[in-house]
Amino acid sequence: MHLTDITIFWTPSCGGVRTYLEAKRHWLAGREGIRSSLLVPGADEGVKFDVYTLPAPRLPFGRGYRFPLRRRPWVRRLLSLRPDIIEAGDPYVLPWAALEAGHRLGVPVVGFYHSDLQRLVSTRAGHWSNRWLDRYILRLYSRFDRVLAPSRVMAEKLRGLGVPGDRVHVQPLGVDAALFHPDRRDQALRRRLGLDHTVRLLVFAGRGSREKRIPLLLRTMTELGSGFHLHLVGSGMPRRLPDNVSRSNGFVDSRRLSRILASSDALLHGGDSETFGLVVLEAMASGIPVVGVRAGAVAELVVPGTGLLAEPNSADSLAETVRRLFAGNYTAMGQRARKHVTDNYTWDRVLNRLLGHYRDLTGHGHSMEAGRE
Repeated sequence: MHLTDITIFWTPSCGGVRTYLEAKRHWLAGREGIRSSLLVPGADEGVKFDVYTLPAPRLPFGRGYRFPLRRRPWVRRLLSLRPDIIEAGDPYVLPWAALEAGHRLGVPVVGFYHSDLQRLVSTRAGHWSNRWLDRYILRLYSRFDRVLAPSRVMAEKLRGLGVPGDRVHVQPLGVDAALFHPDRRDQALRRRLGLDHTVRLLVFAGRGSREKRIPLLLRTMTELGSGFHLHLVGSGMPRRLPDNVSRSNGFVDSRRLSRILASSDALLHGGDSETFGLVVLEAMASGIPVVGVRAGAVAELVVPGTGLLAEPNSADSLAETVRRLFAGNYTAMGQRARKHVTDNYTWDRVLNRLLGHYRDLTGHGHSMEAGRE
């Protein structure tokens, strides 16, 4: 079986989709009888280790993303690769190329709904665009042989728009539980931040974009005061910060992030519109509990005993939830969080489930055992 992934979500700095694609390619490379290739935009045409690039212009202020404008070259390249199954990982030009190539090759095409297109556009263009977007999403995703969504909230959104329910499946992402591990804990982080051992160290990792609700986290820290410290990790973080907040601005690789997470006491996450929340799994695998909000996909990951949930968009509720976390046995909660991840969200577990989808659609190997959610 030959799988080809096609997506614009491939940049030098690692995002959630790139993490998924790299983990999948590495995992599939160890499976006999399976070949995977990846087709993504680049500065020019080329191929390296089964990663094929076609030229596309860079998006202004797009953090390295490139946006293809014409479908035809991508159809031609897919036809030349002759995959047995195609997975399209974005909702723009490339999935239409995947659908056309799949039709001409007579092979199934999977659409993975990684990003909430409606939210992305409406936050920039306003809610007037929602009706048009609803029609577009329905028209596109109803054409796929199978639609994968990383969380129940995303799957229900697609079904609510009218995408046939029998085609929509929840397919979570995973985490490298060997890399994100409590043994990565390093007291040097506290020393570098100048923190006393009595200060509770919170961490947030991700882009400083609007949907991450960084201002909400800053208001929460002002409420909490000097007994708590928040360390922000990622690009686009604000420069003006309360006294009990610090930052590691810019891209942080996975190895360094694993040390920061394991060296913290808890993850603080105020985002209420996450499609999955990969950093939540990374924190839990690192042996720390999570304080999040009751909205979006984060609420699906933080099950009882692994963290606590606050009301959305409320600094008072977040601050009170943080205090409640540390008033209890938060270290035991972190241990349960790691067990929850290793029981349910290792890459081996989630990718075996994904492979079941591919086999079910192509007829290569046994039919999938996991049902829809």
